[in-house]
Amino acid sequence: MARPAGILARLRLLRRASHLASEPPLPEVAGAVAIIMDGNGRWATRRGLPALAGHRAGTRALRRTVEAAIDLGVGSLAVYAFSTENWTRPPDEVSGLLDLLGETIRREFADLARQGVRVRFVGRRDRCSDSLREAIAELERDTLANDRLELFVCFDYGGRAELVDAARRLVSDGVAPADVDEAALRARLAEPDLPDPDLVIRTSGEQRISNFLLWQMAYSELVFSETLWPDFDADDLRAALAEYAGRRRRYGGR
Repeated sequence: MARPAGILARLRLLRRASHLASEPPLPEVAGAVAIIMDGNGRWATRRGLPALAGHRAGTRALRRTVEAAIDLGVGSLAVYAFSTENWTRPPDEVSGLLDLLGETIRREFADLARQGVRVRFVGRRDRCSDSLREAIAELERDTLANDRLELFVCFDYGGRAELVDAARRLVSDGVAPADVDEAALRARLAEPDLPDPDLVIRTSGEQRISNFLLWQMAYSELVFSETLWPDFDADDLRAALAEYAGRRRRYGGR
């Protein structure tokens, strides 16, 4: 004899409730966010502008995004500003990017520092000019006590190079093979304090990670935005955070 439709519906609801009860809870705001800031060149090309104009517009997008992250409750933001592979770009573009970084430190980052942002640079510094290295070091010193948001700027950075350097440090420090574990390697990364990102956003519609935070993003949630980086704003960040908040993180479990 068939069960009444009302009983069947109730059973389905009970099964669904039981299933949801066993699910991991939905996350709230992503505490640590990382962004691959992509699309500056295409933004400039579409407007008939030189590539550097796109990069300059990208620095304004970075400031907007940092301020939006503060308002939305994000505690840590890591951004991919310049990769180890970017040195292969035309020399005039690379030179312009280095000059732009110095300008960004003086203008955008200085104002963010006044808003309580702590800025740290992750990556090589030996290929920068003395004046740029000094500006980076001064900014890091001046923002050391800030705690409203931590901004990690990955500049002249590559994930593979970071892991190779960490392995070299293990050998140099004389760590025995039996003592090599995740904690030992993490302690020798370029910036051990950089948290594993809960959410990684890549702009411009490209869907790859491009040698960014290979160790740290092992279990990060990925969101790919169609917005070119210079157009990225608070609404785009809010949309990415909302998508993240609707996912259940299992870390390999069920």
